[in-house]
Amino acid sequence: MSVARRTFIQLGAGATVGILFTPTVWKALDDVSIWTQNWPWIPKLKYGAVEAKPTVSKMCESGCAVKVRTVAGEPFGTMGNEDNPISGGGICPLCANGVQVKNSPNRIKAPMLDGQEITWEKAQEVVAEKLAAAGSKVAVISGDQTGTANEVFSALLADKGSDAFYMMPCDMQAADKAWTGLMGGSGQVGYDLEGADLVLLAGADALESWGPTVANLKSFAANESGKFIFAGPMQTKTASVTSLWVPVPAEGMAAFTLGIAYYVLQAGKTVDTADFGQFKAMVMSEYSPAKVEAATGVKADRMADLAKQLLTASNPVVVPAGPVAAHGAAFALNLLLGGAMKALPEFGKAIPSAMSRSEMLKADILEGVDTDLLFIYEANPAYALPEKVKAGFTVAFDVVQTETTATANLVLPSLHPYERFDDLASPYGLAAATYSLGAPVCKPSVDAISAATFILGLADLGFESFEEVLGAKAEAVGADMEALQGGEAFVAEGETPAAASLAANVLGKAAVPVKGTGAVGLAPYTLLNVGTANQATTPNAPCTISNNQLVGDHMVVMMGSATAKQLGVSVGSKVKLSGGKGDCEALVQIFEGVMPGVVAAPLGLGHTVGDEFSKGKGDNVYKILTVSSEAAAGASTWAGSTVNVAKI
Repeated sequence: MSVARRTFIQLGAGATVGILFTPTVWKALDDVSIWTQNWPWIPKLKYGAVEAKPTVSKMCESGCAVKVRTVAGEPFGTMGNEDNPISGGGICPLCANGVQVKNSPNRIKAPMLDGQEITWEKAQEVVAEKLAAAGSKVAVISGDQTGTANEVFSALLADKGSDAFYMMPCDMQAADKAWTGLMGGSGQVGYDLEGADLVLLAGADALESWGPTVANLKSFAANESGKFIFAGPMQTKTASVTSLWVPVPAEGMAAFTLGIAYYVLQAGKTVDTADFGQFKAMVMSEYSPAKVEAATGVKADRMADLAKQLLTASNPVVVPAGPVAAHGAAFALNLLLGGAMKALPEFGKAIPSAMSRSEMLKADILEGVDTDLLFIYEANPAYALPEKVKAGFTVAFDVVQTETTATANLVLPSLHPYERFDDLASPYGLAAATYSLGAPVCKPSVDAISAATFILGLADLGFESFEEVLGAKAEAVGADMEALQGGEAFVAEGETPAAASLAANVLGKAAVPVKGTGAVGLAPYTLLNVGTANQATTPNAPCTISNNQLVGDHMVVMMGSATAKQLGVSVGSKVKLSGGKGDCEALVQIFEGVMPGVVAAPLGLGHTVGDEFSKGKGDNVYKILTVSSEAAAGASTWAGSTVNVAKI
């Protein structure tokens, strides 16, 4: 690398802050300048004490430990919390915009029933009636991967005789299905990126959108001597700063990983499981270099070289992303190698009747949800899972208006993260079990209450408020409440992982690449400044979005020149992408960092509900993803999505 990693991270952080807060950049873009310098909804600050108050933010999927800068109790900025290992002083692009979202006119200002404003008392009455009528046909969809609010919702389900708890699709779920489900492991898998001397990112865009990105960036900067390699269908921002990019189709990631395992097994590595012999025979037979090369396009000598590097490293780790099979293959390879994969203990529950985190991850939302009464907690399935969710009556809790709140029967405004008690329990990807607590740093600016407190009023779960639940959670964790409220985190070190099985029967079938029927492969990717499945583009973000993602109101897709020639398109061509159960319109950009036969498209655009910064910008790629079954793994996946591309 031409610059030290620490320097790279400092330069990247400086550039981001500059883009977000330097007036010169805004003035260079007329439209953005108009948006950002004339926001009538930003409150006027009063004279008073300037403070930096610790709390947690839930705007990104992993959550950030932050400090909110206030004047006379009014927030005006957000920064990372240097005292917390989740943050280490850094902050992601979404959480950096917390103040702007808190003050946005797009906030839900009061309870709404079928479009009409009602009181909280009326809302409680309506939901109680629906609960009584639904019996056990009650379900929950949560967009919160790390919070104890999930315990409250799952305990309500248990009280009603239901186990229909769904997480929005995430790598944490795929990892749990592979680790505890298929392989009989215990705890949550984590990865010591800072301590590893060789990191193979098998599809995990760890420095941009995968896992706890801020902690990942800190680990990357601190690990000056370790080598990072990225494998995936597109040269992402993460790939651009690693030592090597290995082009691998998303649907072939499990086969690629087992192709490396072939050489590792040849070198004599073993694992103490009952099915090791079966696993070895399966890999040597089904994932020989020639077969894997034919399936993925990765040359045998490249896989052999990667295996050699992993074998000679003293503390290597393979970090997967994508479907269950890709996670299972990576975990098997990590077990063969030893090294920097960890098993994190799960923290104790605050509510005895609640589900464990692993139990919350079992249900497969991509198979569809059909229920009489549905609670949706800070998730946007109407945007990211079109046509997958059906309910007789829907109650949606959220901070801002979304596609989901627009279609829900009852919409209940959540307190913004800066206005509420909340927590972060072991974001997926960290090398140690980590617990952080957040307390309100300002008063609510709309008629909102804690969603978890509202749910506690519907059943006798032993608590009257979510603040009480978090007190019980801290006690179950074994953490000091005063230290947590001061912004510190409780940390429990991970252990050397052990599995009961290498899932030979499952991986032998599930790792075979399966593609759809479209002409080219689709590589959907996430950029946090663009947004996620649950969080739309934030107010300060438009000027940071590249013309590789958005030009005017048009989405941009990227492909290599050979693929463009095959499709008869060129830079600037307007095209229609058809796949799944929908289609998208986009402009073409040529980028040789996309595999031949693949088109890369950004997730997070194309909102039909929202504010001027997100609504009507680009198109929604979730419409064209193809859901296929990983039958052997007992799950569904988007990997292997293909599209047809037609010039308009």
